[in-house]
Amino acid sequence: GFFQSYAVEVDIKDASNATCLYADWMMRFLIKYESNNGDYKNTTLNLSSNATHNGSICGNDTQAALVAVQFGEGHSWSINITKNNETYQGDFITLTYNTNDTAVFPDAKRKGPVTVVVRDPLPPVPLNTVFVCHNSYLVEAENATQIFWNVTVQAFVQNGTVSKKESRCPADTPTSAPTISPTIANVTTAPRTTLSPAPTTAPKPVENPDTGNYSLKSGNKTCFLATVGLQLNVSQDKPLLININPKTTVADGACGNTTATLKLNDGNSTLIGF
Repeated sequence: GFFQSYAVEVDIKDASNATCLYADWMMRFLIKYESNNGDYKNTTLNLSSNATHNGSICGNDTQAALVAVQFGEGHSWSINITKNNETYQGDFITLTYNTNDTAVFPDAKRKGPVTVVVRDPLPPVPLNTVFVCHNSYLVEAENATQIFWNVTVQAFVQNGTVSKKESRCPADTPTSAPTISPTIANVTTAPRTTLSPAPTTAPKPVENPDTGNYSLKSGNKTCFLATVGLQLNVSQDKPLLININPKTTVADGACGNTTATLKLNDGNSTLIGF
């Protein structure tokens, strides 16, 4: 995966042993906490290999479905999912991290579980449709940033079979605004060889790429900042120069305790990552 973490797969069965809720995804958490000396530190909480999903339930017309995960030293995460006649949607996401876990929260001033509740920002999904999101997306609340990727979820599964019809997240699809392709700089090829010398025209100058300002936030603070003009030189049948257009390129990624990752995406695919 893009980050070092474990995947979670939850396949909940109903009374007839048919799948009623399916989820497979990866996630990690960036958390800011106060140390004993009053300073604030950043830490990364990853899923562990011993994750369980006790308490997950199918849900029905009157009761919300629930995906609940427990992992590590007293950490847990859950989302309840409600439905109406045509769609289902995540309601509240609840993260509980335990600062008694000294491997993750060394010298934490506050000891014990800390709970963060935030509304799921993703739009509703049509019933009998599986929600898929390969690219990472972030949910921020209080001192915790939750990062999700490689997500496949379907609640209120019909007839025990996960649907083949997909609803993709905004991060996986182009924006609704008109897409402006990255500027392709003027390209010249070598003149054809002739038997007699022929004058050659000077190659047209390649435009410099526009400078873009790309940044990531951890909580309310900027943790990664890049001010740079970028140009890709692709060597295939003919050389191709592509300027990265800051107006149509967005920054994604995450800041960890010892590493940070910046991905630049033009709405169709990742152009380049640092």
